Amino acid sequence: MSRRAAVLGHPIGHSKSPALHRAAYAKLGLDIDYSAIDVTVERLPGFMASLGAGDDWCGLSVTMPLKTAMVDQVDEVRGAGAHLGVINTVSFEATGQGVRRVGHNTDVAGIVEAVRNAGVTERPDSAILGGGGTSAAAIAALRELGSEHVDVFVRDVGRAAEAKAAAAVVGLSINLRPLAEAADGMAGADLVVSTLPPRAADGIAAQLKLLPDDGKLPDSVWGVLLDVAYDPWPSRIAEVWHSRGGVVVPGLEMLLYQAVEQIRLFSGADVTAEVIDVMCDSVGLPRRV
Repeated sequence: MSRRAAVLGHPIGHSKSPALHRAAYAKLGLDIDYSAIDVTVERLPGFMASLGAGDDWCGLSVTMPLKTAMVDQVDEVRGAGAHLGVINTVSFEATGQGVRRVGHNTDVAGIVEAVRNAGVTERPDSAILGGGGTSAAAIAALRELGSEHVDVFVRDVGRAAEAKAAAAVVGLSINLRPLAEAADGMAGADLVVSTLPPRAADGIAAQLKLLPDDGKLPDSVWGVLLDVAYDPWPSRIAEVWHSRGGVVVPGLEMLLYQAVEQIRLFSGADVTAEVIDVMCDSVGLPRRV
């Protein structure tokens, strides 16, 4: 019997999730139809109410701006999502009383796996750009990597509730700083995670490019940058970071690893290295070895 899954968000046309999931399900021999559906925060309750128990849904991937709003649309939240109040995944579990909708946050695992593959060691000195839902996952990922403190750069310090709440929950010391100070704050960090939307970091890229090359910032201090925005790619901040000698992890790599966890939740299948191979091929992502 064919089952259904989808990625929800607004806008959604740029999403690479359909390519990743479809490649995986084809390789696994699973009959799961995965689509992209444009849903706004305002329309989310109505959409979730429209999903009948007999529609054979097995999972939903959740992207911006729905990651916080979706928490109120599920029956239970497990794992990191329960602590963070932010989820990017909904699995549908059959019970004796019907179908139970369970929220998860696989972004945390996606970030951890992506930056570890890029050589990030334990307890990295870190910075985060942006204070929204994805920053909450980044904060949890940093705690998992052993960090005890993070500088979070935001446009409006008064609108970083998700970042502050996440830091409090996982026990990570947080320093909220203006986004205008990001370039200086990023230089010298072992790991920088940009959770900003596409093009939103272009101004920071220009500032990074202007930092003096006077020997005070040798190539060795430019660490790893994970830019979760993957369209267009390469982003300007990724280009500048690479030109200064830093390692760049594309957002597609994070997307890949969080999708691996989603596929396991949706299907119960074992996602092997061979499955990950075809997922990489589907989006033109070279694997790290």
